[in-house]
Amino acid sequence: MKMKVKGIFGVTLLTITVTILGSCSADKNSSGFEYMPDMYRSAAIEPYVDYGEVREIEDMDLKMKLSAKVPPFGTIPFYGTDSSEVSIMLPYGRLAHTSFRSTHGLYGANLTSANEYELAAADLNPLKLTPENSEILFKKGKDLFMSNCAHCHGEKGDGNGPMVVSGAYAGVPDYNNLKELGDGQLFYSIYYGKGMMGAHGPILNKKEIWTLVHYIRKFQNADYGTANVVTEIVGDELVVDAK
Repeated sequence: MKMKVKGIFGVTLLTITVTILGSCSADKNSSGFEYMPDMYRSAAIEPYVDYGEVREIEDMDLKMKLSAKVPPFGTIPFYGTDSSEVSIMLPYGRLAHTSFRSTHGLYGANLTSANEYELAAADLNPLKLTPENSEILFKKGKDLFMSNCAHCHGEKGDGNGPMVVSGAYAGVPDYNNLKELGDGQLFYSIYYGKGMMGAHGPILNKKEIWTLVHYIRKFQNADYGTANVVTEIVGDELVVDAK
């Protein structure tokens, strides 16, 4: 009888030991083998997940609705503790015109009947360009431009990108003909879109758009970003002079 008890106890202990050791992993970042994950790991609500079909269970009502989850209106992401960085990334204060609802699909957005584009002419680029950071900013600007703009505006910013040359689009401006536009107007156009160009606000963050504004200025003035360039507002116009 004692032998049977010892045998059962030994088998049980061996089984427990093997089970525990089997759940271990050499990878220190691994949680090991999960025997009953449903007991302690809930199904998290995640963006861009089709909640109309969860674990092979279909809900046809949910399948007909958008499942992408967006942050509550007015939510500001955390961008660190650098005040200048945070200031740049705060929500854009200028609103799109009411016409953008139909021309650029800005449904559900706060719109205005005022001409904010003209008002944006007084907005200066808050991303300060210095001799120390100009090389990095222009490199970043080129990367952003080549991936988001060059297909229409062309690598040289002359409005002759592949999409224009192919005949798919027309009327893309040469940046050299837009020297009178203020930094804020360039930002506004990229952020909300202009003409046939769609809104890039959902694609690029504000720092990236202001970086693009600097890069566009380089098309208009080869000396832009050097220590000898003076940028100032005269009246309602932005003046960039190479001294």
